[in-house]
Amino acid sequence: MADKLAIEKVSHVFAGDNRRAPLRVLDDVSFSARAGEFVSIIGASGSGKTTLLRVIAGLQAPTSGGVSIDGEAAAGPHRKLGVVFQRDSLWPWRTVSGNAAYGLEMRGVAKRDAAARAMKYIEMVGLGGFADYYPHQLSGGMRQRVNLARALTIEPDILLMDEPFAALDAQTREVMQLELTKIWRETGKTIVFVTHQIDEAVYLSDRVITLSARPGAVRAETAIDLPRPRDLRVKRTEAFQNYVGLLWDMIETEVMKGFRVPAGVD
Repeated sequence: MADKLAIEKVSHVFAGDNRRAPLRVLDDVSFSARAGEFVSIIGASGSGKTTLLRVIAGLQAPTSGGVSIDGEAAAGPHRKLGVVFQRDSLWPWRTVSGNAAYGLEMRGVAKRDAAARAMKYIEMVGLGGFADYYPHQLSGGMRQRVNLARALTIEPDILLMDEPFAALDAQTREVMQLELTKIWRETGKTIVFVTHQIDEAVYLSDRVITLSARPGAVRAETAIDLPRPRDLRVKRTEAFQNYVGLLWDMIETEVMKGFRVPAGVD
């Protein structure tokens, strides 16, 4: 099967100034995602995960390398991409429906048509009874559901997600993980998901990309061979915990590199 998304030898250096030297955050990163695949990106803090996602989204130009979608070079924001950030960034003066329809309106779709399509995805994320509510009337988990509905409403082929559940409590986070797997199955999107949570990456993904300590490079690609559909009980299985342990061992090594701990120091 042809790649839906390909990241090809992407490097990025933040320019220095009179006080700071240039900072290389990504180093020759290459990987791909097939149509309908769920790929997570993990790595130590500062390994360039968010920068990489911004490069894929076309919000940050790489210093070298590039991104292609369906075999064609992509530079800048692309109509086939939707992005969900860690913060919900909802407009406080717009209702749930108004926020979800915003992206379509910006593309010139008539408000009535945009609202009708948005309602489909509002219902898909479980907020069918809240279309006329405002963000301040919603919980954090509900606000992220609106954020997801807004990204889905533009009907992208590829959904990029940057730690979208990081600010949620543990119980809500697990519910959102389960809901996301259901939405992914229903829509068939290709998803690239950045997270610090190793168990989250294992639970959600077909494949996990582990980045090295800064500058971030692909240290490993790990296929997650767990049956689908997955409910939350899979997290208690030995096979699941084995994957978590494998990835934690890699992350721990990269974290120690980041701290530059000398050999022999506890």
